Formats: sequence, C-alpha cells, structure tokens
Amino acid sequence: MTRAASDGVRIVHVEEIEATEVAPGIVRRPLAATAWARGWVYDFAPGARWPEEDVHDTEERYYVVSGEFIDCGRRLPAGSYVVFAPGSTHRPRTETGARMIGITILG
Repeated sequence: MTRAASDGVRIVHVEEIEATEVAPGIVRRPLAATAWARGWVYDFAPGARWPEEDVHDTEERYYVVSGEFIDCGRRLPAGSYVVFAPGSTHRPRTETGARMIGITILG
C-alpha cells in the first residue's frame, strides 16, 4: 500500500508493488519518485543477466539486499553498495539469484 502524507512523505511496502518482467528472470518494482530521483527494486532469478550494457546518463546507486551479484568484474554479496558516476556502464548478473534496491539521480 502506498501512503502519501500531507508533509510530502510517501511510504510503500515493496512486496505490494506490482512486479514487471524486464528480461527473462528479471523483474522490476518501481518505487516512489520525485523530481530529483527515482527508486526501484530488481529481483534476479538464479542465472539471470541484464540483457545489455547499462549506460548511465546520470548517477545511479544500488544496494544488494540479498543473494550475490557479479558486476564490474567483482562479486557483490548482500550488504554491498555500489555507486555509478554519469557515463559509467555495467551489466549485472547473478548465479545465485539476488535482489537490489537502487536510486537513479535525475539530472
């Protein structure tokens, strides 16, 4: 359920957000956004790989909630926090299955 308070605070429960498949074995849940940033959650099934090189026009950050990602030549276990500068690229994958929560900083 999404709750909007009069003070501009939005609260959501991630599992209640509809998941959309963006590639085989990868689903996305969009989180509440503002004019400055948008949030998202991606769940990768075991063996899933982002379908193409992800190029960042703006800054992006993600946190590995569970499982393990392999990204930028590194194994990233749960608890890893990754920041991508504008112009950077990556193509995450997982052998185990994993969940990330991230924020894209808008222009």
